[in-house]
Amino acid sequence: MKHVVRRRWFDVAVVVLAVAAMVEVAAGQESPTAPTSLWVTLPALALTASALIVRRRFPFGAPTVYWVGVAVLSFVDGRLIPFADSVFILGMAASFLLGHLREEVQARAGLAVVIGGAAVVIAKSPNHANAELVFIPVLFGICWLAGFAVRDRAVRAEAAEVRADQAERERDAAARIAVAEERARIARELHDVVAHAVSVMVLQVGAVRHRLPDARAEDREALIGVEQAGRNALVEMRRLLAAMRTESDGAERSPFPGLAGLEALASEVGRAGLHVVVHVDGEPFPLPGAVDLSAYRIVQEGLTNALKHAVASAAHVTVRYRPGELMLEVRDDGMGSTSNDGLGHGLVGIRERVKIYGGDMTARSRPEGGFVLSTRLPLGGNGQ
Repeated sequence: MKHVVRRRWFDVAVVVLAVAAMVEVAAGQESPTAPTSLWVTLPALALTASALIVRRRFPFGAPTVYWVGVAVLSFVDGRLIPFADSVFILGMAASFLLGHLREEVQARAGLAVVIGGAAVVIAKSPNHANAELVFIPVLFGICWLAGFAVRDRAVRAEAAEVRADQAERERDAAARIAVAEERARIARELHDVVAHAVSVMVLQVGAVRHRLPDARAEDREALIGVEQAGRNALVEMRRLLAAMRTESDGAERSPFPGLAGLEALASEVGRAGLHVVVHVDGEPFPLPGAVDLSAYRIVQEGLTNALKHAVASAAHVTVRYRPGELMLEVRDDGMGSTSNDGLGHGLVGIRERVKIYGGDMTARSRPEGGFVLSTRLPLGGNGQ
């Protein structure tokens, strides 16, 4: 019901004003300035005012028909339009509607319609003052100008909304690309880790096979099958890795780092201007290669964000070894959020790495200043 009222209030107002104008003309017949020929002018007045009701379907035609109609009625009886005050209000509304048209060419044409129609009405009115030929059209022109100003503001607001939507879509697209690129990088790294592990397994199987005595020929044949399957897997994996690599991955062909390289990472970042303190909580234990690499990358990305985006001078890295999980924290004294401008999506990469292991990640500003990045990586068994 409220929606209907908000949508139809203008139509209701037009009907009320049209009825008021007809009642005003009919009831004022005793006045010497009252119009005559009521059987013609009253239906014509109602039809002219009702044109404004179809303004949604004919935004330019409806208010134009109104002004053309009152001008024509002025030729029939010049006293009709000036006599009814309600018609004056309808004229102001029609002028506003013409100024509010989205097509600027139509809006400017509407100004000519408003000024011309008002001038005709005043010119055909008996005993009009000369000043009214200027003042009245200018008054309706001001109503048109008000509609044009509101229309211009609405157009700018819509343009700003379109730009905001476009920027949002671009940010979403950049985020999806960043996620895809980070997942591809993680996949390449994990494939390298797995390839290394399979290579070690193949070597160990070969060594065991060579030590078997001739009496265990059946076991030796089984190990030959395992060794061959491993070598085939390595060939296929290397082929996949070659297809996944890009020219920028040349530096990643060296052995991947792990948490054992945090001190070296801290020194490297320190030379770039960020003082880093590394703290280890708990007894370190060997980590799976992929987890060790991901943990290093998480700390590396956290320090990079602190250096580049948070404008920090110092950072503290805490590595907590707990039964069944590894916890990492990077805390800096920078200006707050280290989320970048959407081009690098550093936190996106961290989130993707944490997601692989079913872990948790939080990134927040500290009330006392600075930024904290915390992650938790679940491990199997005792961290093996």
